[in-house]
Amino acid sequence: MRTPGRLEQTDDWDELAAWWLVEVDDPAYREEVVPFFLEVFRPRSGQVLLDLGCGDGRIGERVAAQGVRVVGVDINVELARVASGRHPVFLKRLPDLACVRDAAVDGAYAVLALEHIDDSACLFAETARVTRAGGSLTIVINHPVYTAPRSGPVIDQTDGELLWRFGRYLSPGKSFEPAGHQTIEFRHRPIGTLLTQAASAGWSLEAVLEQGMGSRAASRDPILAKHRDIPHLMALRWRRESTESGKRVP
Repeated sequence: MRTPGRLEQTDDWDELAAWWLVEVDDPAYREEVVPFFLEVFRPRSGQVLLDLGCGDGRIGERVAAQGVRVVGVDINVELARVASGRHPVFLKRLPDLACVRDAAVDGAYAVLALEHIDDSACLFAETARVTRAGGSLTIVINHPVYTAPRSGPVIDQTDGELLWRFGRYLSPGKSFEPAGHQTIEFRHRPIGTLLTQAASAGWSLEAVLEQGMGSRAASRDPILAKHRDIPHLMALRWRRESTESGKRVP
């Protein structure tokens, strides 16, 4: 039984469907996260791409409009049911992609999903396994500067400048953030860890974009307005090298 006034920690996405549907209906998601993803994304008509953590499928719908065949992967039954009205969906807990054959797709993408996956190294290896040579992987994440445990803003009382406390940035860790009446686990990895894991799996980095707090959020809160020059989101795109069993060929 939930203790009144206390947020319950959970990693059960079946309990988080309602919260997520509210999140993706937020104008900031539509006006900041989605355009940021599309800025780094480079699909080609006719490709088959995996939507990792597809949720209710609305990102996949935007991608499919570019002539791409989308196949979603999500653990949440309710969200997967909604997404299946837009594109096919595998009901799986990432990073498990055993349902996909080797070199079966032209790539994958994940928008605000990697932070909730326990084993990021396995995800990079699995996406490399199922992606044909020359394929792509595109990921949008909450910036690791933001996800580090004990990180947060500090206001300089002398001049009002907002500074950022890095917290435990250099070490992998996790934190729990509000999600409706519960909290959701965010996994933190330093940027160097993510880049090394991707390279070890055979992914070649092509593009990195960073973005501060968007104008909509900044207009609502004078403190958030000071976050415009602090990294808030990160987008990365890799290309699949010619590899064997997910390892780079010498």
